[in-house]
Amino acid sequence: MQFDASLNAQQAAQAALLKNARRIVVKVGSSLVTNDGRGLDEEAIGQWSQQLAALVKEGRELIMVSSGAVAEGMKRLGWTVRPREINELQAAAAVGQMGLVQMYETKLRECGVGSAQVLLTHADLADRERYLNARSTLLTLLQLGVVPVINENDTVVNDEIKFGDNDTLGALVANLVEADALVILTDQKGLYTADPRRDPAAEFVHVARAGDPQLETMAGGAGSGIGKGGMITKILAAKRAAGSGASTVIAWGREPQVLLRLCDGEAIGTCLLAQTPKNQARKRWMADHLQLRGSVSVDAGAVDKILSEGKSLLPIGMTAVEGDFSRGDVIAVRDASGLEIARGLANYASSEARLICRRASSDFERLLGYVAEPEMIHRDNLVLARS
Repeated sequence: MQFDASLNAQQAAQAALLKNARRIVVKVGSSLVTNDGRGLDEEAIGQWSQQLAALVKEGRELIMVSSGAVAEGMKRLGWTVRPREINELQAAAAVGQMGLVQMYETKLRECGVGSAQVLLTHADLADRERYLNARSTLLTLLQLGVVPVINENDTVVNDEIKFGDNDTLGALVANLVEADALVILTDQKGLYTADPRRDPAAEFVHVARAGDPQLETMAGGAGSGIGKGGMITKILAAKRAAGSGASTVIAWGREPQVLLRLCDGEAIGTCLLAQTPKNQARKRWMADHLQLRGSVSVDAGAVDKILSEGKSLLPIGMTAVEGDFSRGDVIAVRDASGLEIARGLANYASSEARLICRRASSDFERLLGYVAEPEMIHRDNLVLARS
């Protein structure tokens, strides 16, 4: 494959990618956050916070995945050498998280935007209920105009369940919230065809296809010097994010107003494009889901709302529930004759769905003791079986 190094192509690709992106996950590395390990860089965090706040006020939804807790904890504890013992690393992370979240909270509040701390582990995203709960929390925060600041919960993880790097965490969060784009801010300008420190013929990669095997070769592989520098994890993160339709930009975090300029369509860094649009990726997965856990039957009014108006499925339009399914399972939606008209992700388990069948959302709390969502299947999670 020939990589497109032309500036015009880069500008066109990034303009289409970020200028129209509504939901963006931004990941920033520890070398940037802590000024190469010397403690939190207040000025840099302040600048990123100003840009995040400006974009939120434009109506965009921003999530910040930030490293730096361990490095900040080491500074506060007076440690000059990074510990090897997991309990000491966890202790440093616990101390450092206090400063990290306080810094973001202060800087974002100065810009008139709220913030929230969210700590995640691999177990949170591997377990169905915890995955859906994390997703629901993050989407609610975004709807409220709050910027979630996310980090791995280093105080409780061990080597077996760690994400391994926050590039991976950024990609998983992008998948979790179905982001339009992932922006990885790093201490490098982007990706080169080879290590420019060793190969003077190395060319900068402006635009490429996320997931292309050649990218991993360019990044040096896991065992090379440049790979150890972190570029390989960014390439793999872009590949992972592309699975849900999110494209990735890798850019230098010290670039002035980098987020605002990217979102204005300026060509900065390396743009790794997902080959399948976000909505198509999600709906293709649901359409191809062969192991349906159950189904719900709906009345004629619900059929019309779904097929003709593109509406969500509300429990009040359901007439029956079949099968044994959990929240988040893909289920079929059938008309009165039993014909599948759509399928999608259930917001309620089958046992709960039977209780709220034919009921208005105002009855949910009385019947279930809580309210997760007003819809049985939201329209964003619904794919039609026929036109």
